[in-house]
Amino acid sequence: MSRRLENDAAPIRKAEIGPLAICRLETAEVVRMVETSVADRARLDIAICNAHTILTALNDPDYAAVLQQMTLLNDGVGADLVARILEGEGFPDNLNGTDLVPEILATAKIPLRLFLLGAKEERVREAKAHIERTFPKHEVVGVRDGYFDPHQVDLVCAEVNQARPDMLLIAMGNPRQEQFVTAHRQRLDVPVTVGVGALFDFMSGAVIRAPRLVRAARLEWLFRFAQEPVRLFHRYVVGIPRFFVLVAKLRLARSRKQAG
Repeated sequence: MSRRLENDAAPIRKAEIGPLAICRLETAEVVRMVETSVADRARLDIAICNAHTILTALNDPDYAAVLQQMTLLNDGVGADLVARILEGEGFPDNLNGTDLVPEILATAKIPLRLFLLGAKEERVREAKAHIERTFPKHEVVGVRDGYFDPHQVDLVCAEVNQARPDMLLIAMGNPRQEQFVTAHRQRLDVPVTVGVGALFDFMSGAVIRAPRLVRAARLEWLFRFAQEPVRLFHRYVVGIPRFFVLVAKLRLARSRKQAG
């Protein structure tokens, strides 16, 4: 988060989960942060942390250091459960990118210039068409697929800057999308960046979202696993037990520390 936002606003409450400090914010507060950053051209880099993100950071200090440079928001039942286990309090809203970004576009009081970076070319272009149909107040000023080589990074950054966006939505999956932002932030002339994961796949219609009742029951992860069992097997079948083992270790370490 930008220094200006940290200094001008009231301190943001955060859940301390291992090396990560995840903001306790409502959706409307995030929308206001985005609006303020765009208006002031102040830097705001958002990373959305689900159980997989947290587990990866707990196992990889380099990735944790990347996330520590960003404004962290919570995503999903796993993040909420670990906050309750460690601190006795969950998060006020579920800020998953698939719902948060459309909410920003629907409720922001100012028109936004968007650049979409990531996913396959066909899907990112279909996501552009979806945004233009659904949120005509905003303008998609550029798109670029996420399949580029390291030697093309300068070209990608120049393409983003030439379009003069207010918000850069990056759909490259984690940890790559967060690593891209922090590694190349000084070259990106855009106030707001958001790592959005599979958002363009959903917007393009290539991946079907769980029914509303399933989402309300906080079982969207199970619906996604049923759609892509091979790709998501390690994340859910292996990752979830490992996640809660590490959470138990964090709780034990915290209890020992509090006991003196």
